[in-house]
Amino acid sequence: MSIENKVVLITGASSGLGEATARHLAERGAKLTLAARRQDKLETIADELRAKGTEVEVVQTDVTDRQQVQAMVDRTVDRFERMDVIINNAGLMAIAPLDETKVDEWDKMIDINIKGVLYGIASALPVFRKQQSGHFINLSSVAGIKVSAPGGTVYSGTKYAVRAITDGLRAEVGEHIRTTSIEPGAVESELKYGTSHDQSAKAVEKLYEQAIPADSVARAIAYAIEQPTDVDINEIVLRPTSQEF
Repeated sequence: MSIENKVVLITGASSGLGEATARHLAERGAKLTLAARRQDKLETIADELRAKGTEVEVVQTDVTDRQQVQAMVDRTVDRFERMDVIINNAGLMAIAPLDETKVDEWDKMIDINIKGVLYGIASALPVFRKQQSGHFINLSSVAGIKVSAPGGTVYSGTKYAVRAITDGLRAEVGEHIRTTSIEPGAVESELKYGTSHDQSAKAVEKLYEQAIPADSVARAIAYAIEQPTDVDINEIVLRPTSQEF
C-alpha cells in the first residue's frame, strides 16, 4: 500500500523522532497533522514541508490535557475529513534511582508516557470505528522489554505499560484497525535531555554516544504503515547494533 495521501497525526512532532517521522512521511506523500507544545518549532517544520507541497495542519497540544488531545484529533478530521494513522510519540525519559524520590518526575512520565497515549487512543478510536479503518502507532522503548535499572525503573514501567496497552488494544479493536508498538533503543533525539539527576545524566550521555539517527525510527514507522490492510505489524524493536541493553 502507498503512504501517499494517508492522513497521519503525530504527537511530539516538534523535534526528534516526531520531526523525523513527519519529514519522512511527507516525502512519501502523506498529509500531516503536527502536534506538540512548542508551536513555533511546529510552524517552522510545517512551513518547510508546505514549501515542498505537503498538506500540513499544526495544533499546539499538551498530551497531558485530554481536551487538547481531543481538539487535536477533531482539527485533523475537520481539515482532512478523515484520519488514517495516529502516532502517539510524545514522551519523557527522566532517569534517576528510586532513592532520589523524584516523585514529580514520576508523575510527569506517567502523565505523558501513559496517559498521553491513552488520551490519544480515546480520541482516535471513535474516528477509526466510524471509518472502519485506522492505525495506532505507539512509541514504547527497549526499556519496555527489559527493565532499565537502576535509574530507569519508573521510565521502564511507563514503557511496559505502553506495550501492554497496545497489545490489549490490538485484541479489542478487531480486524479493521491496526496497532503497532515501536520499541527503539538509543536514538538521537531530545529524549536524552529529560534527566535532572547528574550521575544518571552522565550515564545516559554515555549510552547515547552510540545513538542511531531518528530517521531510523521513521523508516520503521513507514514500514508498518505501508503494509496491506490485512497485515498488522504489531511490534518493531530496533536499536544500534552496538547497544547491549
